[in-house]
Amino acid sequence: MARPGRHTIVVDLGYGDAGKGTVVDALSADGGLSAVIRFNGGAQAAHNVVTADGRHHTFAQFGAGTLCGARTHLSRFVVVDPLALAAEADHLAALGVPDPLRLITVDGDAPLATPWHRAANRARERRRGGDRHGSCGMGVGETVAYALDHADAPRAADVRSPALLRRRLAAVRDRLTDELGDLGAPPVEEVAAAFEAFGAAVAVVDGPRVLRELLRAGPCVFEGAQGILLDEWAGWHPYTTWSTTTFANADTLLAEAGEEAYRLGVVRTYTTRHGPGPLVTEDPALTAALPDPHNGTGPWQGAFRVGHFDAVAHRYAVEVAGGVDGLAVTHLDVPPRVPDLAICTSYRHTGGIAPGRHRDTALIVPGPGGDLDRIVPGPHRDLDHQAALTAALLTARPGRLDRPADWSAAIGELLGAPVLLESRGPRAGDKRAGNRALAARYP
Repeated sequence: MARPGRHTIVVDLGYGDAGKGTVVDALSADGGLSAVIRFNGGAQAAHNVVTADGRHHTFAQFGAGTLCGARTHLSRFVVVDPLALAAEADHLAALGVPDPLRLITVDGDAPLATPWHRAANRARERRRGGDRHGSCGMGVGETVAYALDHADAPRAADVRSPALLRRRLAAVRDRLTDELGDLGAPPVEEVAAAFEAFGAAVAVVDGPRVLRELLRAGPCVFEGAQGILLDEWAGWHPYTTWSTTTFANADTLLAEAGEEAYRLGVVRTYTTRHGPGPLVTEDPALTAALPDPHNGTGPWQGAFRVGHFDAVAHRYAVEVAGGVDGLAVTHLDVPPRVPDLAICTSYRHTGGIAPGRHRDTALIVPGPGGDLDRIVPGPHRDLDHQAALTAALLTARPGRLDRPADWSAAIGELLGAPVLLESRGPRAGDKRAGNRALAARYP
């Protein structure tokens, strides 16, 4: 599978689960990558890869090119969970990857997730009752929030300073326990010992220097987590993640190294999301018809929901991300066997055009046919605008639904980008180059 440029950024244009892992695996299949760079999220990622011989791994912190021998670098924008990383390494070793931890480097400035962060995350979700926001229950958002509020938040480099590590871990325990009550987490000494073992097994490095070296050594793939419609600033607040899921973090890392990359957006032929929040095209019949073997109902995420391909929401994702250079379309094997599946190109809203919070603006605007076909991006970091948009989307319904003859070409036309890669199954061998005629139209 030829890569589209020297470096590539892979980002999900939906709510996650579109197939970033299988795309990164395909881009890694020839063994020529220098590394996979993770640039957001943390251990809550779940990127599924199935090898030609049937081995399956759900990648969380390791890059999804690991089974092809690619190295992984966790940048400073990743929340590092040493305990979860050790468990993931054990599973990779069982699949035949020799000494997986030797394949990973960690930026010393990356924040560390602790058992107290995870317990606090779950406690807050339980307290929301029926108003849950949806969470993976891994404490990633809790870790980010804590680090924003406390200059002494644990960082990866602390694993090399035992006394400092223990002080910072104790501070996390004490502050979160004072706020939320007993969190039932293990003793500080036990956690510190595990984190020090992590530090002995993994290279904790000067992130900018190592990233420059990796980028200059050969092609790299930047692997995003979750999806743009869950972005902390551009998603449907409050049903979002504490993470920048657009290309922004990868762009920052590349600019610091004096490099550029091809921007690859990933979508399924149908739109899915876990847990609560807007999913305008949701159809219970599709949810029943399209169970996902790697995505079920979770105690923290909630139910896995399925809808028609939402071109309106995906166009919004492309717009707020600053555009894409190309697309990867996955699950192209599904439309032929699900005759009721369609593409939604507009919405209907019970209140007509939803008014925005700012003069002369609207949240969703009509196209030439009158139906609402563009979600309007709000001012940067305006969560009140995003909350108003969420309220409008919760009462919106599909407008026009079309079933194209050529799904790949139709999606490319609707999102305004060439389809670089088409996927009809979970293995690298199920991928092929995208629609050539469309690619010629978008050089």
